[in-house]
Amino acid sequence: MKLSIVVPCYNEEENIPLLLERFAEVVQGKDMEVILVDNGSTDNSARVLEELIPRYAFARTVTVEVNQGYGYGILQGLKECRGEYIGWTHADMQTDPADIVKALEITEKEKGLVFVKGNRKGRPLFDVFFTVGMSLFETCYLHEKLYDINAQPNIFPKVFYQEWKEPPYDFSLDLYALYMARKKGLKVIRFPVMFPERIHGESKWNTGLAAKWKFIKRTIAFSVKLKKSGSLRG
Repeated sequence: MKLSIVVPCYNEEENIPLLLERFAEVVQGKDMEVILVDNGSTDNSARVLEELIPRYAFARTVTVEVNQGYGYGILQGLKECRGEYIGWTHADMQTDPADIVKALEITEKEKGLVFVKGNRKGRPLFDVFFTVGMSLFETCYLHEKLYDINAQPNIFPKVFYQEWKEPPYDFSLDLYALYMARKKGLKVIRFPVMFPERIHGESKWNTGLAAKWKFIKRTIAFSVKLKKSGSLRG
């Protein structure tokens, strides 16, 4: 199999049917699978997945009984991936599943180890300002070109993932993966993706200034850990 894509789902019962239908439209004829992780949802996501997944041959599920973080859910899905290339995207429909196909096409054209990642367009000005600020900090502090770190999707070789040591269980996983790709010398390719408003539900973290400040503190703390960790050098 060429590509396995993980989609962590935490309380996304309304978006899951839309997500599966959109994937069904774009994955036809593609050598790929979609792994939806029920990441400890407390709504009806588990029931919706159980009912719908049998209708889609390209999809299967992984269940996390108790939510231990965004990154933890993704990591449980990555363990089950069978593809030569693996990665993840979000379930909230703000990232079009068609972007996964674009990323796959990029990997098929490239030679060697590549890390393919979206670059978000069409976002609110304040969110762009926040992202630029965090990107500048991470780039200067970690001495690697790191921007729009939380953009989706992320696609990379499975052999690259198998080298990871102690990846984080929270939203810092996006930073970890991009930083590791830079440190390990993978060719990082960014491509534009549209980022519309959510159709259903609310963001699990971007709920206001207090949430952003909490995100900043957590990200800085993990950045310090990344810089200090000798296991990530080279």
